[in-house]
Amino acid sequence: MVVVILAAPVYLVKATSLQQASSEGQAIFAQKCQACHTIGGGRLVGPDLQGVTQRRDLAWLKGFIAAPDQVLASGDPIATQLLAEYNNVPMPNLALSPAEVDALIAYLENPTAGGAANVPPAAAPVGAGDPARGQALFSGQVRLQNGGVSCIACHSAAGLPALGGGALGPDLTQVVQRYGGEAGTASVLASLPFPTMQGFFATRPLTPQEQADLLAYFVWAGAQPAPQPTTTPVTWFWAVGVGGALALFAGMALFWPRQRRSISEQLRSRG
Repeated sequence: MVVVILAAPVYLVKATSLQQASSEGQAIFAQKCQACHTIGGGRLVGPDLQGVTQRRDLAWLKGFIAAPDQVLASGDPIATQLLAEYNNVPMPNLALSPAEVDALIAYLENPTAGGAANVPPAAAPVGAGDPARGQALFSGQVRLQNGGVSCIACHSAAGLPALGGGALGPDLTQVVQRYGGEAGTASVLASLPFPTMQGFFATRPLTPQEQADLLAYFVWAGAQPAPQPTTTPVTWFWAVGVGGALALFAGMALFWPRQRRSISEQLRSRG
């Protein structure tokens, strides 16, 4: 009896610690994972994570959550298979600390211990947007309401002007297909979970209407015929630069000798 009474506080502290870790893991999941995964809600951009701690070796799971890019680069067969199965969309490195990884594992082991049930992020209704307005938002012709950076700063897509968009991020013409359809893409637009985008949009999220308009534009863009190979904007810049340099040198070669002669003539006339 005395042993049971003394052991009770230990179990109580352990249970409280696990519940706290699960709650922290739930917050991490909602912020960084929920755009691409559900727990029992079916697959989105990535797999449904219901029961993942039973399906995967715990050490492998921790390593993959902590540094998916490194695991994939190592040629790991499970990571390679997942990449091929989910449209070659790699999981980004979320820069989680070991404590955050442990908290996330605790939540995945027992999602109900974290509190509220897992639900997909609030996203605009599929098909409710205007593709023309979505293109204007993408290109920066219409500013994002909360002050976020226009997509064209880093991305390109079908239907943009001749110079296209930025090259820092991938071309988004086929983004709906890559993210498993409209539902997956809508989920990503709701939270934009990628580390490089969080710096711009963490405090400047897309409004539901902007999400819907961009989704409609991406659906339209993905249905366009594949463009014929054309000269890229970078090639155009090089061509214009080289052409301008050649024209400058040609002008110097043509006019500089005459200028030198005229200066010599002026000096002789003054002498």
